[in-house]
Amino acid sequence: MNEHLSFYIDGKWVQPEGRQTLDVINPATEEPFARIALGTAADVDSAVAAAKRAFPSYSRTSRKERLDLLGSVLDAYKKRIDDIAEAISQEMGAPMTLAKQAQAAAGVGHISRGIEVLKTMEFEELINNTLVVREPIGVVGLITPWNWPLNQITCKVAPALGTGCTMVLKPSEVSPISAIVFAEIMHEAGVPAGVFNLVNGDGPTVGAAISSHPDIDMVSFTGSTRAGILVAKAAADTVKRVHQELGGKSPNIILDDADFEAAITHGAKGCFNNSGQSCNAPTRLLVPRARQDEVAAIAKRIAEATIVGDPRSADTVIGPVVSEVQFNRIQDLIDAGIKEGARLVTGGLGRPEGLNRGYYVRPTVFADVTNDMRIAREEIFGPVLSILPYESEEEAISIANDTIYGLSSYVTSGDPERARRIAREIRAGMVHINGSRGDNAAPFGGYKQSGNGREWGRYGFEDYLEVKSMFGYQSAGQAA
Repeated sequence: MNEHLSFYIDGKWVQPEGRQTLDVINPATEEPFARIALGTAADVDSAVAAAKRAFPSYSRTSRKERLDLLGSVLDAYKKRIDDIAEAISQEMGAPMTLAKQAQAAAGVGHISRGIEVLKTMEFEELINNTLVVREPIGVVGLITPWNWPLNQITCKVAPALGTGCTMVLKPSEVSPISAIVFAEIMHEAGVPAGVFNLVNGDGPTVGAAISSHPDIDMVSFTGSTRAGILVAKAAADTVKRVHQELGGKSPNIILDDADFEAAITHGAKGCFNNSGQSCNAPTRLLVPRARQDEVAAIAKRIAEATIVGDPRSADTVIGPVVSEVQFNRIQDLIDAGIKEGARLVTGGLGRPEGLNRGYYVRPTVFADVTNDMRIAREEIFGPVLSILPYESEEEAISIANDTIYGLSSYVTSGDPERARRIAREIRAGMVHINGSRGDNAAPFGGYKQSGNGREWGRYGFEDYLEVKSMFGYQSAGQAA
């Protein structure tokens, strides 16, 4: 078993202050494959102090210097893409194809996008005689989840580096190995000492210490809404900025003039992808009531064709869910769906046939779901699709918006203008029209209890900047 018992602080690997360790479990085997040290508040203090020391010089670097640094990070990242994919697959169960082509590749996309944004980002603006400048906010704490580990690390680190911030990263203790590889990448790329620091640990200890630390100027958190509330409360006493990308329960409205075969196939695959462990997954499928049985038959076929198995097998479509805790939560919610009267179309409780070990979940489809059921209201974070019938467009929009969440949404119609009109009515930070993919140049984030602030592209830079007005910077008699 590999041991990773040090933290990356001030440009070097250092021993932790405490002695507590944690085994990292491979969800496909239920066996530990690595061991990490768990940090303490004292380790956070050391990392924050290093970031604080590094901030004055790094915040004054030129655009070119930061572009060169991001370019070096990108080059180093590409060299380690296989190592990243291997780590992600082992720690959270993603099939190797998904781990390399989507999970690890997302990091290339976000770093590359950060470079493009930095090339043209305007950091100064003259308004009358006032110079308005956007300056790096300071030391930032980055708390990232296990479901898309490098996607979330890179979409936070790239804008932090690009704006001139220094940082302390706490990855999920469930998926820490890919983050350790990323710290090695940052070191190889020549990131100055103290600019990037990594402390492993759990939320109640390291996460809380980062959130409440008086020398951290901003926290960017991705995770559950429950945990996001705790982060915000811990941060309140120091009045630091808190950016949150939280849970979702995304509606997928299929209108009566859509190509049902294509739309349901796309939606069901999107729900099951990554074993359902995506905050923006289209888990609530809203369809005309008269066509629900047709929809259920298509979804059933897709679910039963979804091969669940060993992440190392080339045939595997989805691997296990990340942990025993997650497996048990999904089983509880499937059981709740059955007991509350939803019609189980396929899947259900227990592991798929032939899989007796590993946290594997059967791709599950429910029909006749009403929006008051737990499976329609709670974020399941597993391969579970709920079909909700509606009678009219107005009812579909009402059901879509009847949720505490507002991260993503989907609408499909044979009439693009009709789809656009419905999209404007949905209370969510993102709408995918007619099967469109996301765009990392556009903002990612949600309404309501799905969080606040935005990531990706230019919008992703803005949370890392403070705005300063220099009144009288240019007197009325001076030339522009």
